[in-house]
Amino acid sequence: MLGTLVTVDEAFNPQMVTRYNLYSAASITGQAAAGYSSGQALTLMEQMAGRKLPPAMGYEWTGMAYQEKQIGSQAILIFALALVLVYLVLAAQYESWTSPAAVILSVPLALLGTVLALVARSMDNNIYTQVGIVLLIALASKNAILIVEFAQESRSEGKGILDAALEAARLRFRPILMTSCSTLLGMVPLVVASGAGAAGRRALGTAVFGGLVATTVLVVFFAPVFYVVMQRLSEWRSDSQDPTPTADLEAHN
Repeated sequence: MLGTLVTVDEAFNPQMVTRYNLYSAASITGQAAAGYSSGQALTLMEQMAGRKLPPAMGYEWTGMAYQEKQIGSQAILIFALALVLVYLVLAAQYESWTSPAAVILSVPLALLGTVLALVARSMDNNIYTQVGIVLLIALASKNAILIVEFAQESRSEGKGILDAALEAARLRFRPILMTSCSTLLGMVPLVVASGAGAAGRRALGTAVFGGLVATTVLVVFFAPVFYVVMQRLSEWRSDSQDPTPTADLEAHN
């Protein structure tokens, strides 16, 4: 009786049907090869999809790839905003537009260490690395602030610009070393992380660890130089804008 109504055919279908925005979809997961960034991998997959897929099919990113494509070049804007924020806070603290530049100029020293650490470990520049770079802006500024602030105090007491910078570098070396070593020890578990999610932790830890090592070693030498240059520029501008008035005295009988 049932055979008069239906026909039974044996067929094989997937146990689970994936849909994305109500369309039938297939999930593809990939990973960038060693030496290539996640952005390069996304670009390559888009090019392959454009060449291989028929016109009736399209693609959309999801998960971390979606977030990375949404952010895009906004990382550069975030770095710039972080630097501007640090600069404005220091400008308000020092009541000067030039002295905070001595602190900001120390930030590229940390980026140099990050690049060298990533190259040494054959790691790419991903979103975790960029988060670490934003963190390094604060850490590198902290080390430079210890020198610049103390030099500012010595300068206000009447010492020469060069003498104030040298004394600040000498007296603040131990605090810089102690705070940096404690932070470096805290980064070690991230650098050698293993298990689930270890790739992200290693990327973040390597970026911060390499950058902090570089800024700890170099800031003691370069921050005083930056301070001397910017302080002399600041005082030269002040002297040129506010010249010392002179008085003429005429004697009459």
